[in-house]
Amino acid sequence: MTWQTLAFFFATAFFISATPGPNMLLAMSLGLRFGARRAAWGGFGMCVALAVMATLSAFGLGALLSTSVVAFEAVRWAGVAYLTWLGIAAWRAPVTEAGPRDSDAAASGVGEGSAARLFLRGLLVAFSNPKALVFMAALFPQFIDAAAPLAPQLVALIAVMMVSEFGWIMAYAIGGDRLAARLTNVTAARALNRLTGGLMIGAGGLLALARRV
Repeated sequence: MTWQTLAFFFATAFFISATPGPNMLLAMSLGLRFGARRAAWGGFGMCVALAVMATLSAFGLGALLSTSVVAFEAVRWAGVAYLTWLGIAAWRAPVTEAGPRDSDAAASGVGEGSAARLFLRGLLVAFSNPKALVFMAALFPQFIDAAAPLAPQLVALIAVMMVSEFGWIMAYAIGGDRLAARLTNVTAARALNRLTGGLMIGAGGLLALARRV
């Protein structure tokens, strides 16, 4: 695999990652709710899930989902249900004077704002999108040299994709963080909950509209 191939793959992944899909809407909602630093844990979870999905796509699971209506729909609707549940929970979250971002749970790293919970949330949201797996199964072969060993090429492509994905995740999270910093009173905090919940429900809606490629 040449540097030119990797550069072209990075450019492709860069523009694909920028698209506001479920992962990026989650990143923005986490930035809104917990701040960019804690949102990074959700980003790590999403990137780990995508790395696993990219590996699975190389072993044919993406092709299976692209041909199996039942498997694709089962994963997709499970993801829609999970994202919608997250959205409703955020919408109905209680509001205090300090606002949801300054709660003891987020500040102390326990409960809903803990690193482990945010990592798991990112992991599950990324895994809930079967279209990503199908898409990677179609994309990766375009950049792999069949005459060269597969493993080093796959590692290089996944690493490049992770860099691009995490960069955009943090860009969305920082955007949400800066917006939330302007919302400090109870009324604004309630609006923040509504916005966070709306983003997650919107992500579920995007996933509901997904179709096999």
